[in-house]
Amino acid sequence: MRIKLGPADFAQGEMRGFEIGKRNVLVAYIGGAYRALDDWCNHAGCLLSGGRLVRDMVVCPCHEVGFDLATGHNMTSPGVCGDQRSFKVAVQEGNLFLEDFDPGW
Repeated sequence: MRIKLGPADFAQGEMRGFEIGKRNVLVAYIGGAYRALDDWCNHAGCLLSGGRLVRDMVVCPCHEVGFDLATGHNMTSPGVCGDQRSFKVAVQEGNLFLEDFDPGW
């Protein structure tokens, strides 16, 4: 399913959280590309969008684990928690869309 998020008016290095159906999604604009991950940390239960961006990672605000924004891989503490699901982001006519996304209505 393709879901429209809204305008693609992010600044470089900005991230935002979106609630879509029963899911939370983090979208970040890094290095000229949009990246999207599940926003709910699968270990600590925090919203990753409340964390911070460090290069190409988002760092969880609850337990400091860094997740790669392109792949969702746990980059700093693989034994602590699993990877986050990542999503493809498309830009069309100034809007952002998540591709192949299941909002869990």
